[in-house]
Amino acid sequence: MKTKTPVINFIFLDQRWTTYLPSWNKEVTQALEKATHLLEKDLSNVELSVVLANAHEVQNLNKSFRHKDKATNVLSFPSAEESELGDIILAYEVIEKEAEKEEISLLDHTLHLIIHGFLHLLGYDHERDDEAYLMENMEIKILKDLNIANPYEDL
Repeated sequence: MKTKTPVINFIFLDQRWTTYLPSWNKEVTQALEKATHLLEKDLSNVELSVVLANAHEVQNLNKSFRHKDKATNVLSFPSAEESELGDIILAYEVIEKEAEKEEISLLDHTLHLIIHGFLHLLGYDHERDDEAYLMENMEIKILKDLNIANPYEDL
């Protein structure tokens, strides 16, 4: 089965991301191509939005939709539209701080979180241990294919 990635729309809500994108477009596209290939999905007829936001925006969304009044690194919201997979929303400051703390590149951490959000949009979850195991192993497999270290190794 030939696999294809969705059309990716980048939405900038925080200009700090413009330092890295559009130069990262290629890496994000390749990461999603590898993910769709490994998952054996054909998503060529759907769109995916990657929303490049900040901690304030993400905290507001997290509070409104998940009833958690704090910023997190990534949120994903599936779409009800057949032609749209959904939105992956990233919080710049949170991701930057995590990457510094873990001593990993901002690009690698961002790609991991995009893959994480992408898997959520495809129905993966980590609420229960068995679900977490499946999701984390899929993330690790995709990231390994991208030459990105296992983010769960030291957990």
